[in-house]
Amino acid sequence: MSYYDKVGTYYDKDAVDFEQRYHENPALQRIRQSFRQHTKSYEQTTVLEVGFGPGFDLVHFAEQFPDRKFYGIDISAEMVRLTQEKIDRMGLKNAWVAKGSVEDIKVLFPGVQFDMIYVFFGALNTVNDLEGAFTDMRVVLSSGGRMVLTFVNKYYIAGTLIELLKLKPKFAFARWKKVWGGYSPTNFLASRCYRPGQIKKLAQLECTYARGYSIFYPAWYYHKFHRFIPKSVLHLLWQLDERIARTPMGKLGEYMLYTFEKEN
Repeated sequence: MSYYDKVGTYYDKDAVDFEQRYHENPALQRIRQSFRQHTKSYEQTTVLEVGFGPGFDLVHFAEQFPDRKFYGIDISAEMVRLTQEKIDRMGLKNAWVAKGSVEDIKVLFPGVQFDMIYVFFGALNTVNDLEGAFTDMRVVLSSGGRMVLTFVNKYYIAGTLIELLKLKPKFAFARWKKVWGGYSPTNFLASRCYRPGQIKKLAQLECTYARGYSIFYPAWYYHKFHRFIPKSVLHLLWQLDERIARTPMGKLGEYMLYTFEKEN
């Protein structure tokens, strides 16, 4: 079984209750809304989402902007099925999805040039070759186009400290290794976490924006913490993150978001 077959199988299984888990997780919802707002701030007409999952964002954008075209690829056949069902049910005529990896973009959508490519929640942490993935995306990115990309960060310091306090050093330093096993403690998914400098170098495009998420605000997978922390405190932690997200401290959060721009 190839690497992408393994990734696809992992997310086929994950799709079973993915949407339910999302709707029960306010932290995920809050972060997703921030990703969306940033992406919407740029002009765009022909858009590609890499790793769309069950289609939360692609369908949201396609419904909100009927005059724009939205394309998507995902490695999971089940995620593609779920998203296509949403597109059909809502009667969206401006959205198209297909099963495949970044390397397949030109084959799946021949002749299409995109002025926006976005990746939410770290789909590029599970590609065979990140440098090659950037090359494939640059080829289909139009002049003046942008990429809004999010990555699982290599050094999530708060997470490391939390796991050390829980006496779980294996999990504390897991993503510092060359290969990270993903979020699940029981279902291994070979992934790679990168430092901001590595990503900017591999992109070979101008980075016009970068910020971190969940520096002090607890990461989405610490959802049990969210149940016990007062909402007012969570709000303050989110506001603190907003203030420092673009400083060097932002690089120590759970996620990084980047905007890369291609010259005209």
